[in-house]
Amino acid sequence: MAASTLRHIRSILGLIEQFDVRGIFPEHVRTGFLIAKGYDLLSEEFRRAIDIFRIEGPKYGKKSETVYHESHNATTFFLALQKLGIHNFDQIEEKYILSVFRDYSCSYKKNVSAVIKGCIPFFKEGLCLRVLSFFPELREKRRNIQYLTEIEISKIKITLTDTNSNLTLRDKAIGLLAMFTGLRGCDIAGLKFSNIDWINDFIIINQQKTDVPLKLPLRAIVGNTIYDYIRNERPICQCEEIFITQTTPYKQLTSKGMNNIAKKIMHMSNIRQNHGDRKGLHIFRHYFATSLLKNDIPQPVISNVLGHTSPNSIVAYLSADLVHLKECSLSIELYPIRKEVFGE
Repeated sequence: MAASTLRHIRSILGLIEQFDVRGIFPEHVRTGFLIAKGYDLLSEEFRRAIDIFRIEGPKYGKKSETVYHESHNATTFFLALQKLGIHNFDQIEEKYILSVFRDYSCSYKKNVSAVIKGCIPFFKEGLCLRVLSFFPELREKRRNIQYLTEIEISKIKITLTDTNSNLTLRDKAIGLLAMFTGLRGCDIAGLKFSNIDWINDFIIINQQKTDVPLKLPLRAIVGNTIYDYIRNERPICQCEEIFITQTTPYKQLTSKGMNNIAKKIMHMSNIRQNHGDRKGLHIFRHYFATSLLKNDIPQPVISNVLGHTSPNSIVAYLSADLVHLKECSLSIELYPIRKEVFGE
């Protein structure tokens, strides 16, 4: 049997399983039927820890996305321990912890720690604290973030404004919103009709990541494209969100769907097609921030426009502010170079 046929059969069985067991109607997506989830492979004690955190995390104000990422990292951590023969907290020793964390980052450690800390009241006294004491000190690192070059920006703008391009009006509107407002992908996906003040040309939202209010000007090029999408392309449905899926049942776009739109824009613009190139929607937010920096907009103003709750959040964008970085360069006049360096 061909692999594609097997995948198709498994997808159909998955849809039947979802409807029969959970009452979920088919939604044109693969279900992962017969594919073992990491959670399902956990020992009883480790699975209990994940269950506790998923229930208790939201009680402490953690957003569902945060709970998901932290519990997912903890699941991979526990699975790594199980490969070493460890199936409960009592068996954990420092050497096993160090072995697991050898290839992981500081943020990964923080996520796993959050899950185990959340379990402290529900396990034997001192058990979770003992495990946490084995966690190594990992230095937080910042990677250099890929940014859009001027040539890439020009190509993207042509793609987003060309009436003959193969991009849908929805995808053009999302791309223009990301480029000219710096909104996060989750806030664009969650944008509702009530969030746009068409009379005064403003976008007014509560940011999903921080729950902090944000008011941004709606530029004509962005507003006109959103209006064209709503009038000429958006399916008629009861969804409050402006940007929805193109197939039934119509619903809000997911993070994966938003990133697929970003990749499509890159593909249509014939940029960033190499393996490892950054193609997510966040790169537009990065461009927006660095373009403001380049034009001497004060950093506190940029932080407010981006909706940052901490002024330090803008540090990640400074590495791409080439205009001002060049001003910090030192002259090499005081360090003579021998003629042989430039000789043949």
